[in-house]
Amino acid sequence: MTLLVALLVLLAAFMSFVSAVLFLIGPVMLLQPHRRTADYYRPLTRLLHPHDAGLPFEELTLETPDGIPLSCWLIKAEGRSRGTILYLHGVSESKIVGLPLTRQLHLLGYNVFLYDSRRHGDSGGIYCTYGFYEKYDAAAVINYLVCREDLELGAIGVFGNSMGAAVAIQLASIDPRVGAVVAESGFATLRSVFDDYQRRMIKLPWHYLRNLVIRRSEKLAGFKASAVSPLESVRSVHVPLLIVHGAADERIKASYSELVYRNANEPRELWLLPNARHHDMAEIGGEEYLRKICSFFETHLQPPELLRSGPPSYSENQ
Repeated sequence: MTLLVALLVLLAAFMSFVSAVLFLIGPVMLLQPHRRTADYYRPLTRLLHPHDAGLPFEELTLETPDGIPLSCWLIKAEGRSRGTILYLHGVSESKIVGLPLTRQLHLLGYNVFLYDSRRHGDSGGIYCTYGFYEKYDAAAVINYLVCREDLELGAIGVFGNSMGAAVAIQLASIDPRVGAVVAESGFATLRSVFDDYQRRMIKLPWHYLRNLVIRRSEKLAGFKASAVSPLESVRSVHVPLLIVHGAADERIKASYSELVYRNANEPRELWLLPNARHHDMAEIGGEEYLRKICSFFETHLQPPELLRSGPPSYSENQ
């Protein structure tokens, strides 16, 4: 009996220690991902800036509705535009990762707008909320583009990778100006993907630990984790949707994209790329990958009808 009591005391002490550590560092890990700027990518690629890809560009800074500066690149189409694509990067990434796809879309005659999400790259911001505020940031980008009288905007498409995929679907659910969406390697709900990360990093699946971190994170960043749900948002998306995922993704399970697909409206398409993981879709897919994405936009981006009808404000969704 004494041994059992001792074991229970040790277990309680261990749980208290783990809870205290996660209470302190968990929200930091969730809300403040590492920033990756040009210095990080320099050993990995020669494409660090639009001029490295031979692309014409404007470098500008926009503000989010709550005053956070976003570092942006606008790549204007040469000649008559076929439409405009927003590129939304993944967590801890930056707009730099979008340059290879941007080059291809530019060759096809699209404007492309890339920016560092809040709390990423060269943009400002203290916290990342995985779409809770970021969807409004993307809508603010569209507001800016619509007001550019020198820009032949055309229909608006959105490409999002990982976190960007989640933001793209959430954006399309509130903003009727989005005409088509490609969502690559995205998650279904913030809570489920955080569970996966918790198991992978600390090997403890207990939900109370996740709830402890999420409640603290919600208080710090002023958001609702339960509202970050592409799975729920996709039910309100009524534009063409292409969902792409690596079948061997070790970070975000392909089953999440399958779940989102099953709950999406038509027209919808799911492409699971065999042997592809989280960060090598373009490498594994090669020319087929580029053709798939580009042909989707070519097929489904139609002339806009609602460009000046924007999304609801923050206050309407709090």
